[in-house]
Amino acid sequence: MQEQPESPFAPGLTARVELTVTDADTAEAVGSGDVPVLGTPRVVALAEAATVAAVAARLPAGSTTVGVRVELEHRTATPVGRTVSAHAELVKVDGRRLVFEVTVTDGPAVAAQGRVERALVDRQRFVERAGRAS
Repeated sequence: MQEQPESPFAPGLTARVELTVTDADTAEAVGSGDVPVLGTPRVVALAEAATVAAVAARLPAGSTTVGVRVELEHRTATPVGRTVSAHAELVKVDGRRLVFEVTVTDGPAVAAQGRVERALVDRQRFVERAGRAS
């Protein structure tokens, strides 16, 4: 049986990223609705950005992570001009699978909350395979 190399990641890694909402971030602009508030796809992207930042400094050379699952409850509407903050914490490492709990806040309010899963992959191999898929 082949031994798994020790993971460079451990639960507890965290990161926080911020976004000041512009017209380009609204549901109207991203096609997820017709209201001028922060669109859910942008909330998902912000949550994923926080997960990427949480592990970026520990990525092995030639590796990257890719998103494989997102479960997010978007709870509040955030208008243009407000700043939201996404906080991600790595809560589970299962081989190449990384599970994060993510909270997006708008001031003191929780705007969104959920989980994001990412997989550790060899970057070049992943890009090559993606290029062959049709």
